[in-house]
Amino acid sequence: MHDVIIIGGGPAGLQAALTLGRMHRYAVLLDSGVYRNDPADAMHNFLTRDGTDPAELRADALREIATYETVEVRRVAATEVSGTEGDFTVTLAEGEPLRARRLLLATGVRDTLPDIPGLPEVFGSAAAHCPFCHGHEYAGGRVVIEGSEHAQAMVLMMAPIAAETVVVDDIVEVRASGDGVVVTRADGTEIDARGLIVKTTYAQSTPFAEQLGLTMLPTGCIEVDGFGRTSLAGVYAAGDLATTAELQMPMASVLNAAANGLLAAASCVRDEVLATLAG
Repeated sequence: MHDVIIIGGGPAGLQAALTLGRMHRYAVLLDSGVYRNDPADAMHNFLTRDGTDPAELRADALREIATYETVEVRRVAATEVSGTEGDFTVTLAEGEPLRARRLLLATGVRDTLPDIPGLPEVFGSAAAHCPFCHGHEYAGGRVVIEGSEHAQAMVLMMAPIAAETVVVDDIVEVRASGDGVVVTRADGTEIDARGLIVKTTYAQSTPFAEQLGLTMLPTGCIEVDGFGRTSLAGVYAAGDLATTAELQMPMASVLNAAANGLLAAASCVRDEVLATLAG
């Protein structure tokens, strides 16, 4: 019986593991090896880590976590979760099931790109969905913004950064061109651009919220309180998969995910102490 099982090896889960290790709690981190920012050539807007390869951050974090004897990292995916506070069971893709008093979900979300040929090949470099994460990399150039209900907001966000913004409703193809991208419209005309901003849709990357019957927000995120607690006692969530009702949508950034991982892990410890004091 572990104190906490953390599912998800991205920044939220890694930070949670570090926090629990420093508090000498027995925790297992389950890492499937699949991450939301896999397509990104670098992560940005993270103090001291701006421009770092996401894989480098994960490798550094794992080296730090390895120094804490009460934390175990397993490179295996979880397939099912069940139970109630004090006794949760996690079924693994390989190996025997694990049990813990608390669960911390940090499995993130899965992005679905617009159905534009060539977009997957440039997404995460010359194309992106978050101006906070990649907008600066398009500074001084023309930026194409895919037409959507959020297009005008993106124009205003990118206005101080881009030399020119162009909203295009009829993108039929994109391809890489040097450090930029060529956007083809329905009439065959092409636009050379430094970058392309598109709108993605996202969904929970695992079925665990549904399996546990957690309260969800209209955006598809798990609803948590200010301490990372979900609607089911003993279950916590951190990272892009969860947010508060007031915020509705999470700030999709590595730094924010890590911060929420720390908070959720600290809440695990705090709630354990409070339960012990209550007898």
